[in-house]
Amino acid sequence: MFTLSDYLQLDAAGIAAGTSAGLIKPTEIAARSLERAEAVNKELHAFTFIAHDQAIDAARRIEAGLAAGHPAGPLCGVPVAVKDLILTKGMKTTFGSRLYENYVPEQDDIVVERLRDAGAIIIGKTNVAEFGYGGVGHNPLFPTTCNPWNRELTSGGSSAGSAVAVATGVCPVALGSDGGGSVRLPASFNGIFGIKASMGRVPLWPGCRDEKLPGASGWETIEHIGPLTRTVADAALMLSVMTGPDARDRHSIPCCDINWQQAASPDPVLLRLAYCPDWGGLPLDPEVRAICNQAVDVFASEFGCEVQVTEPPFGWEIEMYRAVVAADTDIEGLKNLIQFREEYVSRGLQTFLERKWTATEFQNANIRRKAVVNAMARFMETYDLLLTPTVSCLPFSLDMDGPGTIDGRPVDDDAWTPACFPSNLTGQPSASLPAGWTKSGLPVGLQLTGRHLDDALVLQTAARFEVEKPWIDRRPMSFKA
Repeated sequence: MFTLSDYLQLDAAGIAAGTSAGLIKPTEIAARSLERAEAVNKELHAFTFIAHDQAIDAARRIEAGLAAGHPAGPLCGVPVAVKDLILTKGMKTTFGSRLYENYVPEQDDIVVERLRDAGAIIIGKTNVAEFGYGGVGHNPLFPTTCNPWNRELTSGGSSAGSAVAVATGVCPVALGSDGGGSVRLPASFNGIFGIKASMGRVPLWPGCRDEKLPGASGWETIEHIGPLTRTVADAALMLSVMTGPDARDRHSIPCCDINWQQAASPDPVLLRLAYCPDWGGLPLDPEVRAICNQAVDVFASEFGCEVQVTEPPFGWEIEMYRAVVAADTDIEGLKNLIQFREEYVSRGLQTFLERKWTATEFQNANIRRKAVVNAMARFMETYDLLLTPTVSCLPFSLDMDGPGTIDGRPVDDDAWTPACFPSNLTGQPSASLPAGWTKSGLPVGLQLTGRHLDDALVLQTAARFEVEKPWIDRRPMSFKA
């Protein structure tokens, strides 16, 4: 009998190999994943919708195909949770908003199409900040997603539920989206791996780019979809399916230059690394600093890399970033959608919409963004990778939009992820890996950012760290069967 304990030991690659060889039935995998999803959701509120019938039907179709001799896909029978900002055909997609609480898309996002074609089983939709506006897991529609390491604390976000689903063993992999750190931030807070590839490698359509979905459309020039996983190898497996051009996304790029699974091999490479623990004069939690310092020491002492502690190539460009987000947002469409229903939306979103932007502000932000991209390109001429703490603080209390203070200093609600959004502005590949755990048992992430299009080196370096300092067996209590 295939038990939940058996299921919890498998990664995505193991599930695909087992189902392809006929050693495990996809229906057994789906049943265990759904069982786990129900149990986790009662405690941690990771899901907005658990797709029981659709998942079992998909598993039966895969089983029938295998019995008929059809080739198995690279994700054969692998359960995948999908963030509730990503469109899923026939499966409710709410964007964490009461404005869309009954919306059912008529088509899949490109990445969901590709996952289904590869044999993945979509088990449900995961909780988000409303329309992705915030690095948290609360919204006006669903209960707040809790951190599995301490349920009194935030899971981070906005890919909150996806990170929790992976951290607690509901599924080995999940989809998140990242417009300013929303894959990497919850990866850090949940003790798992998260990566956004270089801009254009993973095509986006129609979600984020459908003008018929005000509020849900937008962030076109900074948004990425990326995997959240327990291992680097599983992230590479996911990217091997997700990446590649699509004519429906004019920003998508050819990416036949990378063998993704080969890229995740932990081959030794001597690198020159920049380590920027501080960004823009903002505070950093002392425990986060100490744990990231220890992790960075591994690159020097164990791998023989040259590590230089240095200032970042530019400061905290939050005002420019906010203007870029606003320029990418269908503000008028969203205001019209909300009209006479202001009580439906979160206060944070209302505040965002109340600001009066000018064309000059948008123009200046565009010019400043070019300067930032150029500064980063010059910086990366000297270094192979940029290392930073993923997040400047530890997980904070539920239903807060930020920590309030870091190391005794008051900070605003955007000042705790200063190293995350720069790579959204530049389009560089960036990942968060577990650097270590605090004395109280909370995970801390280290961020690796590579040169534009050098995704392979980010994966390879993360895989080497994973071998040296493995995290796969470090699991929250709520992970256990």
